[in-house]
Amino acid sequence: QVQLVETGGGLVQTGGSLNLTCVSSGRTFINYAMGWFRQAPGKEREFVGGITWDGGKTRYADSVLGRISITRDNAKNTVGLEMRTLKPEDTAVYYCGRSKLNPEWVATESYEYDYWGQGTQVTVYS
Repeated sequence: QVQLVETGGGLVQTGGSLNLTCVSSGRTFINYAMGWFRQAPGKEREFVGGITWDGGKTRYADSVLGRISITRDNAKNTVGLEMRTLKPEDTAVYYCGRSKLNPEWVATESYEYDYWGQGTQVTVYS
């Protein structure tokens, strides 16, 4: 059983920055692409960005393009989400997920992921 744990969420003013981290249990982390999603109240979970197994490719949603960076450290079983120039519309619970597709691709649909963390709340106030 894989466990994913996100940390780093919090309350931040518009224009601020946050760094989220997702830690994975198990020894197979390196075999999978990873993704970050978010879900605001009353909305569906949406893709934020993702990274391939080796960190060689990343893909970001248009809504956050230029404001986020995703990295991973396979030695530490972690994937990070750096968010900059935050806006109130970025307020959501942020989840990391493990892709069940080819690890050289970045999956963008939530049904393409098989494990999720419990989420971490990000609240951006104006």
